[in-house]
Amino acid sequence: MGAVEKDVILTTEGYEKLKQQIEDLETNKRREVADRIREAREFGDISENSEYDDAKNEQALLEHRIARLKEQLRSARVIDPKDVPKDVVSVGTRVKVKDVDHGDVDTYEIVGSAEADPANSRLSNESPVGRALLGHKKGETVEVAAPSGAIHLKIMDIKPS
Repeated sequence: MGAVEKDVILTTEGYEKLKQQIEDLETNKRREVADRIREAREFGDISENSEYDDAKNEQALLEHRIARLKEQLRSARVIDPKDVPKDVVSVGTRVKVKDVDHGDVDTYEIVGSAEADPANSRLSNESPVGRALLGHKKGETVEVAAPSGAIHLKIMDIKPS
């Protein structure tokens, strides 16, 4: 039984970034790798040339990555900002939450897993916090299971991203 393909959910910004990334890999990165292969060939006998082998392996990995990203782009479901509900946490919303137990206030943008960047407060809809917040409204408190114990987050505000 093969792996089940799941939708890649992207914001409009994420879709454009993915297109740019593919374009960069197909142009600049392919050229760099081709140059490395050409230079390695110039070293002579390619049967014992580790530079050549490394460059060919890099080329294979690059082509695999490009194919994977193109598949993500093809199967992407782009969230239209007009379709994002303004009163419920969903992909494409920015959520201000308060940790009920500690008083910390944070703002998170809920995005699809392909765009997740926790260091920049962009949480995946599949992450524990993202999943717990989905579907809830301003004023509600949600519980997030964490290794250190449950975290209680009160939703202070919801805005489209």
